[in-house]
Amino acid sequence: MKLLVVEDEPELGRLLCSAFERAGFAVDLATSLHEGRGFLAVAGYDAAVLDLSLPDGDGLSLLAELRRAGAGLPVLILTARDAPEDRVHGLNAGADDYLVKPFHLPELIARIRALLRRPSAALGLTLSLGNLELDTVLRQARVGGQILLLSPREISVLELLLRHQGQVALRASLEDRLYGMDRDFTPNALEVLIHRLRRRLQDAGASPLIHTIRGVGYLMAPPS
Repeated sequence: MKLLVVEDEPELGRLLCSAFERAGFAVDLATSLHEGRGFLAVAGYDAAVLDLSLPDGDGLSLLAELRRAGAGLPVLILTARDAPEDRVHGLNAGADDYLVKPFHLPELIARIRALLRRPSAALGLTLSLGNLELDTVLRQARVGGQILLLSPREISVLELLLRHQGQVALRASLEDRLYGMDRDFTPNALEVLIHRLRRRLQDAGASPLIHTIRGVGYLMAPPS
């Protein structure tokens, strides 16, 4: 799952990105309305965390633009504005949730996951194929009921493959969802990640197989 965080406080922005990445999300950080608009114009996101007091304006203006354009992107407002009328205004403007600073990171992550579990949103509760099961809330994979120890990024790519089971997950789409605009991303990072995940699944006796479709992407399917 891929998030956009719009937050101008450098330390808080880094903290949010680190926490979401540990929770298995790919994250892009925008520090202004202008950057946020730029990210939204070129990338797809599953949800956004939006500060209101930004250096070039009010975050509500970006939210209003999204809703006028018909975008159903789930948006959680994260702000220091704690008056009841501010909450009401934010929710009436189209926000899906509203959290006041200071806040607890586990609650923020739980709220984002709750937004993504809503009908027609991106996140289902449990994904399964053959003897492989992934709990998207606990971020836990099981093979035949036994917990499989995977890294957060391995869990993320497994989730993406399971959501495309029976279909080819395009390489470019996987890279975008997993790494976002991470400048440290290397050209073979996805291949290494898939190779490691495939080995872990095979060692655990998982029945689904990850097939490489050369030049296109990857396919997760039951054994033939």
